[in-house]
Amino acid sequence: MSKGRLEAFSDGVLAIIITIMVLELHAPVEHNLSALQPLWPTFLAYILSFIHLAIYWNNHHHLLQASRQVSGGVLWANLHLLFWLSLVPFVTSWMGESEFAGIPVAAYGLVLLCAGSAYFILSQLLIACHGKDSPLAIAVGHDRKGKLSVAMYLIAIGLAFVEPWIACAIYGLVALMWVIPDRRIEKVIA
Repeated sequence: MSKGRLEAFSDGVLAIIITIMVLELHAPVEHNLSALQPLWPTFLAYILSFIHLAIYWNNHHHLLQASRQVSGGVLWANLHLLFWLSLVPFVTSWMGESEFAGIPVAAYGLVLLCAGSAYFILSQLLIACHGKDSPLAIAVGHDRKGKLSVAMYLIAIGLAFVEPWIACAIYGLVALMWVIPDRRIEKVIA
């Protein structure tokens, strides 16, 4: 399979995931602004999840643009990543509807942790395809940001049982770290 097909498939799956997530937002029956008040937790969860999915889409795109080829292992690693991302609508809905209760916030973090780990595995298998001295390997480097993200997710999952809002703030901080795509990969593409 060409990397183009892998990228197109992944784009399609992510588009479906975002569509499913937005369908979980239900319009109120009333026609006034106060009717939106009870929806803020669900909408806030949606915003956080949309940002995370956008980051994955953007960085996935850059990672594949810096790649020349894919292997069977890369295909499976990509599906592994998409599996975890496909759970984002469920945990987003649960977290929002529970008004950020501890267990749903921890479950949300667990899905983000697993997605982050799956992305790391995907990047490592792509590097293996291209060689340790390849431009892709040099661009990814030691992936300190990826490792820091995993550590922050682990901390947030534990804190979700004590203070869910602090856990959500950490999830937001991880998103802020990743909003700007890795410039090293952009340099490889250029």
